Amino acid sequence: MKELTQYIKSYFGIVGRPDLEKLVSFFEPTIIKKGEYLLKSGNPCNKLSFIRSGLLRVFTTTQNKEVTQWISTKGYFITDLSSMTFNTPSRWTIQALTNTELFTIDRKSYHSLHSVIPQWLELEKLFIVKCFSVMEERIFCHLSMTAEERYNQFYEQNRELFNQVPLQYLASMLGMTPETMSRIRKKSTV
Repeated sequence: MKELTQYIKSYFGIVGRPDLEKLVSFFEPTIIKKGEYLLKSGNPCNKLSFIRSGLLRVFTTTQNKEVTQWISTKGYFITDLSSMTFNTPSRWTIQALTNTELFTIDRKSYHSLHSVIPQWLELEKLFIVKCFSVMEERIFCHLSMTAEERYNQFYEQNRELFNQVPLQYLASMLGMTPETMSRIRKKSTV
């Protein structure tokens, strides 16, 4: 749980040691094998997980294709925030691309944190604002950058994923076809 403790300290910075220990104690170690699901679309999301190691793909299936929303990596939280918050069916499926170690808190425990940790509501607000900021940045990139610019930026920030994740998932996440991504990759290596 050392990774989770360090991440929470770096992410929030304002958690005192006793509250940090209480918070971390709510999380349970979980292992998901490659190909298994953390969540399937249509089911309510009842957990929030921190990725200790491994890769998870967040995706949905439309009438004619799968759309990858995100590839989550070590050191990040993963959930369907809307489904978990409002207890509605999830739009997203979350599947392990590799054997994955997680620290997980269930929905009921998550919603009881405010009664155990006095500053939880402030911390939760900060967590949700950070999630929203990441989403805003992704939307901005999709609206303001060309496919080539999105590819180059993502490649510079996530080089290691290109050897671990099927390229069609990365292409989908970047809002392009695998053929477009292939052309951009060839152009970038020349």
